[in-house]
Amino acid sequence: MKNTGRCRELLVPGARVYLQRAENPLRKTAWDLIAVQKGERLINMDAAAPNTVFGEWLRAGGAGFVPELLRPECVHGDSRFDFYLEDGGRRIFAEVKGVTLEEDGVVRFPDAPTERGVKHLRGLAQAVKEGYEAWAVFVIQMADVHHFEPNRATHPAFADALREASEAGVRLLALDCSVTPESLAIRQEVPIRLI
Repeated sequence: MKNTGRCRELLVPGARVYLQRAENPLRKTAWDLIAVQKGERLINMDAAAPNTVFGEWLRAGGAGFVPELLRPECVHGDSRFDFYLEDGGRRIFAEVKGVTLEEDGVVRFPDAPTERGVKHLRGLAQAVKEGYEAWAVFVIQMADVHHFEPNRATHPAFADALREASEAGVRLLALDCSVTPESLAIRQEVPIRLI
């Protein structure tokens, strides 16, 4: 399974799942679980996919510009961020989080406590203090949701760190995706509610 989250609301008896044959014939398992049907909603489960589709979205000008430089996995301070990009004089660090937790059209992150996520948010806030732009990006691995919010019930420290990062000037961005059994692509921006 390409997702390290709990996924308790998705992986239930009788759920329809979509599998992909593994490319490495020497693996212990021959298949990867890549998506789950939850009611009428198809949810992508590949934890690596959000970074891939966000990079594609940036290269296609989704952020309003095509970066002159786009580098994955960049270290700054004591954090490794998913992307570093430049455009003109803009220098931007971006950290991407995949979102699969949904209830009644509201999507939340995280679905399990994440001290690493808190550290990333603090690192992004520090980058802003040093003159960089910083983005916390939530790639929602499904379509047609109402809004995104931090999962305060699961990890209050993450919800607090997200609010603090926003107040420090970190740009918060939530993007939903069109999902098919064969594809995932960013669709549009989704409202964010800090709770």
